[in-house]
Amino acid sequence: MDQATTVRKAAPTPPKRKRAARLMTVVDKHRITPQMMRVVLTAPSLEGYDEHSYGAHIKLMLPHANESEPTLPTLTDKGPVWPEGKKKPIVRTYTVRHLRDGQLAIDFVLHADHGPASHWALHCSAGDQVGVVGPAGPLPMIKDADYMLLAGDTSALPGIAAILENLAEDAQGHAFIEIPNESEQQALRHPEGVGITWLIRGADAPSQSHRMYNALSALDIPDTASLQAWVAGENSVVIELRKLLRERYGLTKPMLYAVPYWKESLNEEAYHSERHRVMDEL
Repeated sequence: MDQATTVRKAAPTPPKRKRAARLMTVVDKHRITPQMMRVVLTAPSLEGYDEHSYGAHIKLMLPHANESEPTLPTLTDKGPVWPEGKKKPIVRTYTVRHLRDGQLAIDFVLHADHGPASHWALHCSAGDQVGVVGPAGPLPMIKDADYMLLAGDTSALPGIAAILENLAEDAQGHAFIEIPNESEQQALRHPEGVGITWLIRGADAPSQSHRMYNALSALDIPDTASLQAWVAGENSVVIELRKLLRERYGLTKPMLYAVPYWKESLNEEAYHSERHRVMDEL
């Protein structure tokens, strides 16, 4: 593959990001699949979010069980300052599924009542409040190229879906999405030239499934095409796919977004340091 080939058009300049925490209010929620819940939020101002915010990372600041709303910090030149005597909120990282008509949609993978974010999504109702910081990450999440390659598990599905529906109508490429069973398959809007393959993991543990690696290994991409790849999901799978894309296609950082979202058996706090080490290796 000739990686010197230029992309068809330059990526837009990323908008200025607003990193202050803001309270947002639940206006709606509904299940997308048995294990995916969409929660829709709004706020008086969504400054900092624009048309490039789809698929961007945000931090959710969740209230504790005995709180009606989470405690939020004040953003200063020296960083966030927390109110004295107040318990800091539970923080989890999520993805902007879409931003429409002043409303921000977030898709949650449900794990019954296990995990604070899953519990909150299951039990929140209209009028409840949550803190939100962001957006962050490269905006837009993927640059334009001759061929777009997207890959991830259920945790990456909201990001993949958001990118797919924002690709140019003449885009070419393929998306591989690994899900635990067929009931988690969604109807996704995407350009006609971008194929979608659903990989059913079944009873296998995510870290032990090599379906994604095998699928990408068998993919035939035109040698003359410029390539952009976006990969996210379980830690060991992302590392495996990143190595494959580097070695097979010579992809470097400008062409490859490969970020682990989670690691089997670890919560976000326990995984924090290792995740940043993996990202630093990029």
